Amino acid sequence: MMLWIMLSSFFFILATGASIGVGLGLSSAIALYTSLNMPLVVVVQRMFTSVDSFSFMAVPFFMLAGAFMSAGGVTKRIVDFSMALVGALAGGLALVVAVAGMFFAALSGSSAATTAAIGAAMIDEMEKRGYPRSFAAAVVASGGTVGIVIPPSITMVVYGSIANTSIGDLFIAGFVPGLLMGLTMCVVSWVISKKNGYKGEGAFSFMRVARSFRECFWALMMPVIILGGIYCGIFTPTEAAAVAAVYGAFIGIVVYKELKLKDLPKTLLNAAYSTTMIMFVVGAANVFGWILTNAQVPHMLAQSFAAITTNPIVFLMMVNVLLLVIGTLINASAAVVILTPILLPVALSMGIDPLFFGVLMVVNLAIGCITPPVGLDLFIVSSITGISVDKVTAKVMPYLIMLLVDLVILTYFPAIITFLPKLLNSA
Repeated sequence: MMLWIMLSSFFFILATGASIGVGLGLSSAIALYTSLNMPLVVVVQRMFTSVDSFSFMAVPFFMLAGAFMSAGGVTKRIVDFSMALVGALAGGLALVVAVAGMFFAALSGSSAATTAAIGAAMIDEMEKRGYPRSFAAAVVASGGTVGIVIPPSITMVVYGSIANTSIGDLFIAGFVPGLLMGLTMCVVSWVISKKNGYKGEGAFSFMRVARSFRECFWALMMPVIILGGIYCGIFTPTEAAAVAAVYGAFIGIVVYKELKLKDLPKTLLNAAYSTTMIMFVVGAANVFGWILTNAQVPHMLAQSFAAITTNPIVFLMMVNVLLLVIGTLINASAAVVILTPILLPVALSMGIDPLFFGVLMVVNLAIGCITPPVGLDLFIVSSITGISVDKVTAKVMPYLIMLLVDLVILTYFPAIITFLPKLLNSA
């Protein structure tokens, strides 16, 4: 009974237009109070306890690092470098969006932040160069998906904390899938551009590449410092996040000199706002997941999966479908908090590597960001461009299909995800 009260109230609250965090927290409180007459303070205590961990301290620091980088003129330099690399090809600006998305993902750790930053920099410019605004919006939304796959990823921090899996290994494991997603989206953009006659911008020049690389070198060093420091044992992922925040401030203020001291309060407030939203959602999702666990949903789901199949590939395909749907409805971090305790034990019972499973979950949820009807990135570019979500959705379909092909490849060939962490750990 409690489970049905919680689920029905959750979907009702979402239907009123409330945020996902409010929906998760309020529906959990309603279920606990009406079914068990439990004091509502328990909800707050559970929310606080769930985020009161050393690992989760990485979230605000990574958000702060991304805010410093974004305000410090990094986006423009990354776009210029991407333009020098691929701008001369057919559909140059569309390719730039995908490449810049991969670079910015390595700084922000968020699909929403990547989509918003690249969209603000590129959509108007693409329209000026003759690209349809709806196509530009679709390219940006698709390019933003790699934001939670390429490290550092906030969602991987959340998964690693819950699943007791090395966050450093998750970061390394996300590199190849993120590159695969970004490069295949470049192929889609190139094919569409060739078909529609979208030309490149100027001629390729090694001098231009070298000059633009020099301009954004210090920004591109941040993921190197983070991952190098973690794998060399210099600092933990949480300490790496703190180093990244300090480094981001240094780059913006001292090196690029575009982050002014008067801008710091606003930048800090933006980072605090983003962090608060994520942590509130994670805390509320933890309470939601706690109730699901007490209602024996993981046990029932495990029995259902076991009754259907004992084949790991079939199980993973079923999980893919589930996560793609869930990813359109709720925040990726919330989905990880709710579903990891439910799905991971089943995966482990089938001999599936938790590292592989975690990255596959994140890839699924990233694709969910552009999956109709309510993918988050679709709404972000819709708000930037003023174009309706359904028009953006129509243009995003070729990218969605390609990303689904990538997902199938990753599902069938786990080594694509796991070989790099294994290689580094054996070195």
